[in-house]
Amino acid sequence: MTSTILVTGAGGYIGSVATSLLLKEGYSVVAVDNFSTGFRGPINILTEEYGPEQLVLYHQDLREPLDEVFKSKPIDAVIHYAAHCSVNESMEQPEKYFSNNVGGMQNLLAAMIKHGVGKIVFSSTCAVYGETKTVPIVENHPCAPTNPYGASKKIAEELLGWYDQLRSIRSVALRYFNVCGATDDGTIGDAKKPSPHLMQNAVRGALGIEPFHLTCPTVDTPDGTPIRDYVNVVDLNLAHVKALQYLEKGGTSEIINIGTGTGNSALEIVEMVEKATGKSIEKRKGETRKGEYASMVAGTEKAKRLLAWEPQRNIAESIQSMLLWYTKQPHGWER
Repeated sequence: MTSTILVTGAGGYIGSVATSLLLKEGYSVVAVDNFSTGFRGPINILTEEYGPEQLVLYHQDLREPLDEVFKSKPIDAVIHYAAHCSVNESMEQPEKYFSNNVGGMQNLLAAMIKHGVGKIVFSSTCAVYGETKTVPIVENHPCAPTNPYGASKKIAEELLGWYDQLRSIRSVALRYFNVCGATDDGTIGDAKKPSPHLMQNAVRGALGIEPFHLTCPTVDTPDGTPIRDYVNVVDLNLAHVKALQYLEKGGTSEIINIGTGTGNSALEIVEMVEKATGKSIEKRKGETRKGEYASMVAGTEKAKRLLAWEPQRNIAESIQSMLLWYTKQPHGWER
């Protein structure tokens, strides 16, 4: 029997790639998005390909009643991507982040209890760690978020811990690092304008779609720019599928890092994009982002051990998939 997965934030960058992957893997998907930052375009394409029996869409805010969503068909598990996710914006509008990221999670968990759904894979973030004391970062590293975005995700993780203990909802919270790339064929990618992601903006700058601005602060690294662990969006979503399978087999609640175990500075990423495109990118200095930290690289042993997951795509392949995506859709999806 086909399992049905509720995907929140299904019109977003990561959620739309997830929806595509789940459908290819044979799952049925109930997609939810309020389209504040997500897009209907990828969902429309996937509905045409797989049909309304396999993909049902609800234009829905997670803070609103979810009964209709959960009654649409029997839901076996949830993958929760929907969240505001800009570190800089969270420093300027903290109330937006706590309302959506925490309030949305609470309402979703309440609906899961009401409708008897006991498994969830949560899209968390390495931002819960804050400034790192050791690199690579393992899951028991102290959590001291330096911005409301990271704090909102940490609170959501704590909710999952209590709901496991008191309501038997089993969860896997995936703390992932910097997401990049598009589907391998370049059909679905990051359509945010501008994207908060460095590599995406560097590719857009190299292609002449939009001027590139270096917005990172000066930090204590060899070249003075932040070091991050860049994980491909398809690999990332394969980790979500493996987390679902882990829960389906009776796995206990866990928090797991998802990254590559290697890091690159912002300037190194820009140079890699320049090499891939043969274009020189003018490195204009933009407004410095707030709430950033110097170095963030994942310890990946737990993902290998519990999920049998390892990344398959390197940075060069991620850049190539984004070049395909931005060549096909230079201005992203239409609203």
